[in-house]
Amino acid sequence: MKYSYYPGCTLRNKAKDLDRYARASAEALGFTLEELPQWQCCGGVYPLGTDEIASKLPSVRALDAAKQKGQDLVAVCSACYHVLKRVNDDMKNVPDVQTRANNYMALETPYKGETQVLHFLEVLRDRVGFDTLREKVVNPLTGRKIGAYYGCLLLRPSKVMAFDDPENPTILEDFIRALGAEPVIYAYRNECCGGYISIKDKEKADALCGKIVNDAADHQADCLVTACPLCKYNLNRSNTLPVVYFTELLAEALGVKEDAK
Repeated sequence: MKYSYYPGCTLRNKAKDLDRYARASAEALGFTLEELPQWQCCGGVYPLGTDEIASKLPSVRALDAAKQKGQDLVAVCSACYHVLKRVNDDMKNVPDVQTRANNYMALETPYKGETQVLHFLEVLRDRVGFDTLREKVVNPLTGRKIGAYYGCLLLRPSKVMAFDDPENPTILEDFIRALGAEPVIYAYRNECCGGYISIKDKEKADALCGKIVNDAADHQADCLVTACPLCKYNLNRSNTLPVVYFTELLAEALGVKEDAK
């Protein structure tokens, strides 16, 4: 199975591990991530202005490129996934956005939201299957207690993202179990880490992150796992628990971590 792959900018610099371990793990599980040629930055933030179209065009180009290849579009970064999926929803359900984007891009065949956008975790859950993943594990993470950190971007707005239950998600916990580790359930796993206010108000972001990390530590977590580079950056500032990308744990359990370096 081959998927079109949108890595995004951060996976080219600060989050290289998120990317390299995803690629290696995909091959070990029998599917391939085919990076889109000439992709552009998604912007990192979904534009809320109803009259804003220019900042949505890079996502539309990526979505249309996947459509032309007849493939679903996979993202690993939470922010990229969030932007791509919400822009895709606009192109499917908001006629004004659809018309203006297609007029600007002058596509031979207008894009109308045909591409399915998937997060890597959805591929594991819905296409590979966690039972199959469990069978592929060669280095089970037995004895590890891992806290899943979802953050905001994967889960909300829930009707558009349709990723998991926004109040009680389970996909990361099921992923952790499939790797042989024990998921730690704690109260703040789907609360905001402060996101982009870490640039404007570091103290506020630090306070939010402190609640998350301390709660996970109080529930005996050895580490936190996330899919978001910005969340990882913010949470790591607490220096209380190590924070790792889910793809690193996956590569370790599949026995391809060293090969991916």
